[in-house]
Amino acid sequence: MTDDPFLLTITPTTHDLGGFKVHRTLPARPRTMVGPFIFFDQMGPAHLAVGEGIDVRPHPHINLATVTYLFAGAIDHRDSLGSHVTIEPGAVNLMTAGHGIVHSERSPTTERAAGPELSGIQTWLALPEADEERDPAFEQVLREALPVVEAGGARARVIMGSLWGATAPTTTYAQTIYADIDLAAGAQVPIDAGADERAVYLAYGEASLDGVPLDPQTLYVLRPGAAATLRSDGGGRVMLCGGEAFATPRHVWWNFVSSSRDRINQAKEDWKAGRFPTVPGDEKEFIPIPEVPKTVSYP
Repeated sequence: MTDDPFLLTITPTTHDLGGFKVHRTLPARPRTMVGPFIFFDQMGPAHLAVGEGIDVRPHPHINLATVTYLFAGAIDHRDSLGSHVTIEPGAVNLMTAGHGIVHSERSPTTERAAGPELSGIQTWLALPEADEERDPAFEQVLREALPVVEAGGARARVIMGSLWGATAPTTTYAQTIYADIDLAAGAQVPIDAGADERAVYLAYGEASLDGVPLDPQTLYVLRPGAAATLRSDGGGRVMLCGGEAFATPRHVWWNFVSSSRDRINQAKEDWKAGRFPTVPGDEKEFIPIPEVPKTVSYP
């Protein structure tokens, strides 16, 4: 028996996208998933030059749900269902790909005029096998609709699932816990052992778990069944994520996630052949399928 709460520490792969950096901790060689979470990216923080912005051209997804959560800035989301919303800080945007969806993410014109800020977390959730080929869907849960729990000097916004007695209205397909924990200086709060799999991630500032300092942009996978205490002397922002353990593995290749490698290969061919739907209002551009993707699972 060990007193160490950590099962595994995953350091990020950092990509410089010109003007801002993205820190990726999932998927990684030592671990593909934590609960349903199969992709974990921190964008920024960054302040882009006046007139610039992010322009993620239309691209496809299958068999997953994307969750976008911003600390600062704004992103215009469009998808092949006809959704067109502006993602703003504190809200959660859940896009369920199911059997296939295409979307784009771009800085709003108003943000470009001022020099856009960009800071936030984007995650992907694998879908249970029974839901992988469901119809695509999109939902936005506004900041005001997400419960906030205050305790021990921490202010936690529950993004998905339940924490400290509060439950978010966001749709979940598997048991999921996802929360944004804002720690004031001197804050101290428990991280209970309720979920099968859990991880904590220091987005910025300073924090420790059971007295062990957390490195920023690093994903700490916790031991199953281990309760722990999260503390910050100077203040920090910590994401808690996890949920039920999946009984069957998931494969990742580029923007495709599935329990079936054959299904991913079919999605590759469908994108190459133009068989995915287009994005209304953003039909002129698209991201070609890469020869060697940056996002892959590991055998």
